[in-house]
Amino acid sequence: MPYLFTSESVSEGHPDKIADQISDAILDAMLAQDPNSRVACETFVTTGLVVIGGEITTKAQVNIQNIVRQKIDEIGYNSDEYMFSAHSCGIMNTIHEQSPDIAQGVNEGEGVDKQQGAGDQGMMFGYAVNETPEYMPMALAYSHQLMLEVARLRKEGILDYLRPDAKAQVTIEYNDENQPIRVHTVVISTQHDEFIKPQNDSEQAKKDAEKKILVKINDDMVEQVIKKVIPKHLLQDTIYHINPTGKFVIGGPHGDAGLTGRKIIVDTYGGKGAHGGGAFSGKDASKVDRSAAYATRHIAKNLVAAGIADEALVQVSYAIGISKPVSLNVNTFGKSKVNLSDAQIAEKIEQLFDLSPKAIVDRLGLKNPIFSPTAAYGHMGRPSSEKEVEISGSGSKKITYFPWEKLDYVDQIKSMFEPYFSESLKEVMG
Repeated sequence: MPYLFTSESVSEGHPDKIADQISDAILDAMLAQDPNSRVACETFVTTGLVVIGGEITTKAQVNIQNIVRQKIDEIGYNSDEYMFSAHSCGIMNTIHEQSPDIAQGVNEGEGVDKQQGAGDQGMMFGYAVNETPEYMPMALAYSHQLMLEVARLRKEGILDYLRPDAKAQVTIEYNDENQPIRVHTVVISTQHDEFIKPQNDSEQAKKDAEKKILVKINDDMVEQVIKKVIPKHLLQDTIYHINPTGKFVIGGPHGDAGLTGRKIIVDTYGGKGAHGGGAFSGKDASKVDRSAAYATRHIAKNLVAAGIADEALVQVSYAIGISKPVSLNVNTFGKSKVNLSDAQIAEKIEQLFDLSPKAIVDRLGLKNPIFSPTAAYGHMGRPSSEKEVEISGSGSKKITYFPWEKLDYVDQIKSMFEPYFSESLKEVMG
């Protein structure tokens, strides 16, 4: 039976995303000086105020105030009109050191099995599906792209009335074969200036001005954003809701407080697959909430790209202080292309990928300062890239951003599973 599925994204100016970006900026600044930094940085933002807290153990010397103000300015909160500005907001720092009770289970040589143990118990999920080039769910992929385009139009001054806070939501219609066939509904809510002034102080004049503003925003969002991002063949009888509650002038931390880790579904798969519940931003890679979520995405994406299944969900779980995972599970939703059960697929994946915390960090280069770009527009489905950066004490170093998105295990997976492909699939794959 055909069905609808919806996902959302938010802009970098959304209060929760401001908090995520500040936490990851602090993390990166510390990793750039001390790759062994242990960071669990939480941020709270509200009208005119940023509060930084959490547990950090590092040799790095960083200016928290400067990092916070620079990040807020980059996002676009640089006017006192917004009631939250990089230049005038108060900043409160309440950071303290990591608990030694936790550290002894995480430090290599101190844990139960003398290996680097997991920073906490819990389960993490990685997911991939072949309905987009990024191997991401279509509803979330388009939601992120819409928000990126809105941000571009704002920052380049093309739509100079836009303010930083925004949200997008996309609903996809699927057919009986579980294939996306069209975009059913698009919702965009974007903060804006009152760029058309009332002709006088009467209520009617104010309503007329607001109506003109909303008509302009509606036209711009449909023509300059939605139709530029989403292919025409998918926009068939699509419903548009643009700023459906009316004007959206008050936004950002003045309109709603923001907290690190409150957008975990936006960060991952938009509600498809599953989520273990742990947030990412502000955490160094010794926290498996983050590193193992990246590792399982890496596995799932390479599995799907290798043709093992059209869709894959990979779960791993840990006990605090123990290096070996408690469990590994693979679910191909009945879409496997090999003559193996999902449990047998999981056994082979366990042979190919070492999922101990240290191995994940080493394989993906997670001691590098690569996390700030993840803090808005999704941690998954982003293009992997390399860049030369200055690392304190090491000079210039080439590091990889979004390394978990690399398709570097496809050939190994194909080779491992080749004997188990169905004969018809072998013919297709040559």
